[in-house]
Amino acid sequence: MVGYRRNFVPGGTYFFTVTLADRRSKALADHIGALRGAFREARRERPFAIEAVVILPDHLHAIFVLPSNDADFSGRWRRIKGHFSSALIDAGIELKRRPNGDLALWQKRFWEHTIRDESDFARHVDYIHFNPIKHGLVPRV
Repeated sequence: MVGYRRNFVPGGTYFFTVTLADRRSKALADHIGALRGAFREARRERPFAIEAVVILPDHLHAIFVLPSNDADFSGRWRRIKGHFSSALIDAGIELKRRPNGDLALWQKRFWEHTIRDESDFARHVDYIHFNPIKHGLVPRV
């Protein structure tokens, strides 16, 4: 197995892809209010700026900028995922569990890319804008 290394840059700008475990699920779009609340709560606990985001039924893409003294994007995603999962449970929505008892709502990992410069930033913002078209959810931005 190839060893995956994350690039931790304090104050960095990152592009993320985060997906649900069940790619047929529409939980993100169906519970967008809970997802907004999860982002809001995570940002209150551990500040970061959201430069761009797109929410699709089963995955999302986002660009975050972290504070200058902080590179812990994994902790922020852990909080967002946890708050969203808790909100669904509190709403009485039954979530599947893995054999070890962990919730099986989210894929365990996420994909991240460190934004290198303004051109790279622009390309990733364009990708975020185009993604709903790519997936056939809308005819145009």
